[in-house]
Amino acid sequence: MSEIVIGIDPGSRFTGYGIVKLVGNETHYLGSGCIKTGNGDLASKLKIIFDGVTALIEQFKPTSLAIEETFLSKNVQSTVKLSEARASAIVAGANLGLAVYEYSPMQIKQAVVGYGWAAKEQVQYMVKNILRLKGQPQADAADALACALCHCYTNKVTQAMGSSVANTPSVHGRLQSAKVENK
Repeated sequence: MSEIVIGIDPGSRFTGYGIVKLVGNETHYLGSGCIKTGNGDLASKLKIIFDGVTALIEQFKPTSLAIEETFLSKNVQSTVKLSEARASAIVAGANLGLAVYEYSPMQIKQAVVGYGWAAKEQVQYMVKNILRLKGQPQADAADALACALCHCYTNKVTQAMGSSVANTPSVHGRLQSAKVENK
């Protein structure tokens, strides 16, 4: 069985993307880069992200989209812009029927480096080695590839465990169960 995953590292100026193919226990690099939004207004930037992610999905035909969760920053405006960029990418994936999975920065670093507080340079180094790349990927592209790899690793574990809940899209990449309260 094989699966193609597009990983997204969202940003309002640079949105990183990375595409990997999981075949059995091996991951293969298909492509990576950045969607650059320029200096336009917010609506224009979000459209560029949406159109860019849509074009990548149409080109590579992934079955899953893995995206980094928003982290809370001291700068509220930065957090909001990041969330808007994420939403644009998520809608592009959902619009084309992809399953969307979300992972925290710590989960991604833990999966790829083995340490949740790893530096960007460590992530770049490990992504380069895991995917046997000739050169070091740009930081945003490396983060997106790491997100895609995190999904591949998480998906393999949850399939081995036979957990239908953990393998459901939009459970934020964590094993969890929902509790519903009647009021």
